[in-house]
Formats: sequence, structure tokens, C-alpha cells
Amino acid sequence: MLLRALVAFFLLALTSLAQAQSIETSVGALRVETMAKGLKTPWGFAFLPDGGVLITERGGNMKRLTPDGQVTAISGVPKVHAQGQGGLLDVLVPRDFAQTRHVFLSYAKKQRGGSGTAVARARLSEDGHRLTDLTVIFEMTPGSSGGRHFGSRIVEARDGTLFVTIGERGDRPSAQDLSCHNGSIVRITKSGAAPADNPFAATTGARPEIWSYGHRNPQGAALDAQGRLWAVEHGAKGGDEINRIRRGANYGWPVIAFGRHYTGGAIGEGTAKPGMEQPAFYWDPSIAPSGMAIYSGKLWPEWRGHILVGSLKFDHIARLSGTPLKQRETIRSARTKRVRDIREAPDGTLWFLSEDQGALYRMSPGG
Repeated sequence: MLLRALVAFFLLALTSLAQAQSIETSVGALRVETMAKGLKTPWGFAFLPDGGVLITERGGNMKRLTPDGQVTAISGVPKVHAQGQGGLLDVLVPRDFAQTRHVFLSYAKKQRGGSGTAVARARLSEDGHRLTDLTVIFEMTPGSSGGRHFGSRIVEARDGTLFVTIGERGDRPSAQDLSCHNGSIVRITKSGAAPADNPFAATTGARPEIWSYGHRNPQGAALDAQGRLWAVEHGAKGGDEINRIRRGANYGWPVIAFGRHYTGGAIGEGTAKPGMEQPAFYWDPSIAPSGMAIYSGKLWPEWRGHILVGSLKFDHIARLSGTPLKQRETIRSARTKRVRDIREAPDGTLWFLSEDQGALYRMSPGG
């Protein structure tokens, strides 16, 4: 009986430990809780006003974490081209959701000649179980073969327009070609149109949706407290970058870069060239960055304005701050495996998706 009781106590302790753990950081011990598990290759998530969370799975499914902790499936998701890095990718709940119930999804869409990054708008039903009135509002032109570099983060600007990151799809020279969307960050309205004040809206031969170009594969993006857009993108072998995104700017890929090709060969013309932007920060060796958040300081004032980036390669969250931007801390635990996305919740807690663990976690004060 005593042995049985000891075993039961041990199992209970393990279960409790599995549900909530602590992680040591520069602001003390943080509590890390499992909010959703059993996810299959999760990619993005977004908070709903009722306290629920929408979660995408790259294979083409979408889940809803209810306010009471249940994970349910959502029907009506667009058909995706799930190949390589492609599939169902980011999700955005806009600020006017309470009035429209609109959500926006980015995904790899089958196209003539291959596939490309697309954005769809849909209405979430009142019960949260299905998407209706699905409309494709944007898709990159032209289609490209292969399953690499879809980019795909969506960010709502302060004026209600949408920024969407797009990788060069493995076609390096296309990132310098304004006649296609490859390797660009686009700015569109919520109906998919190109705003008239976009930098290339009146440029003959250019895609009017393009806001910036010369990107390799930006998989994280966020606004800072001033409403300015920042993005993090994958380099090749070395040279992952954080960039402050400016209207009409050229970020250099593949003409300039701080990394090398995977074969070891040099990339382009070096690390700098007139007319091309320098990164605010770069990693060498590469960390394979994905989602990013810029923290408000709500719960941890010491981190106000700091950039948090998930690492797919080294299984941690990088914290950066300062001018010039520097990495200040590596936040790592058994749960930070292939951090695909990280976001600040309305209450100031930090949530992140582990692709490897198939789980959504929340970091809050207290160990």
C-alpha cells in the first residue's frame, strides 16, 4: 500500500510538473504553462476578444482554443498546397473583429506553374466552429515551383492596411525584380487592393502592392510602439536578419548578404552596396528565426520595446534591445523546441508555439 501510494504521488507530481514549469530569465523565474497540445506542425496563432485563440497547422487544419481550455476544429479553411514549407501558415484577427468577425489567413495556394503565398478573408461563425464567406483577396504573381520560402506573416498596420511577408520562393534574382512579388513585403487593404500611396503604385511594370523588396524569406513581423514595421528573415548559411522595414526600401538579397551559400560559396557582391539597406542586426551562425514580437512592457517593464524572436534551429527565444540592436538574452527550456511563433497576449503574458512539441505555451510572472 505504501509503495502504491508513493507511486501515485510520484505520478501526480510528474503530471503537475508537465502542466506548469518555470524558466529562469533576466526578470526572474517565469511560469510556463501548456495551453494547448496535440497540435500537428503548428505555424501561427492569434487572440480572439473572448479570450480564445485561433491556431493554424501547416497541413491545412485550423484549431480554436476556447476560453475554458478546449481545443476544437474549425471547418471552412481554404484548400492549401501543403508541400515543403508551404501549407496553412499565418492567421490574423484584426482590430475590428467585434464588428465584422473577419479573420485573415495566409497560405500556400496552388497556382499555374506551382504555388504561391495567398491571403484569404473569412468570417468566423458566432459559435467559433466554422469559417464562412471565404474570399481570396491576394495571391502572389507569378506562381513558382518548389516548396521553399513562402514568408507569410500578416501584420495589421495602424491605418488598417495589411502587411504580408513573402519569400523569394528559392528564386534568388526575383527578389530584385519589382515586376513580381517574390522576396517582398506587400501592403494591401482588407479587400486586397494596393493603396494609392504605396511606393511603386505609379511605377510602370512594378507590382503596386510592394512595400519593400530584396528579402529572402521573412517569417516574422511586428509593429513597435510607434507603429513602425520590423521583420526577421532567414539568411542562407549565416546572415539571418532583423530589419526595420521602410517604405520602398531595398534590403539587398541576393546582391548583398552577411551569410554564405550552403555550399560555402560567396553570395552576391559583399555585405554592403549603395541604395541597399543594412540590417538592424544579423546572426552568424544562423538561428533559423521565425515568429517575432515587440514587447509592450506591461508585465515586465524591463523588457519594454524589446524584440523577441523564436529560433527553429537552436530551440530558444532570443531577446534583443538597444541601439545598435544587440542580443541580450537566450531564453531556453525543454519547451522552447523549434519556436515557430511568439506573441504578446492582451494581458501582457507571452505565448509561443513549439513546432517540435506540437504545443502552445504561455509565459507569465512567477516560477
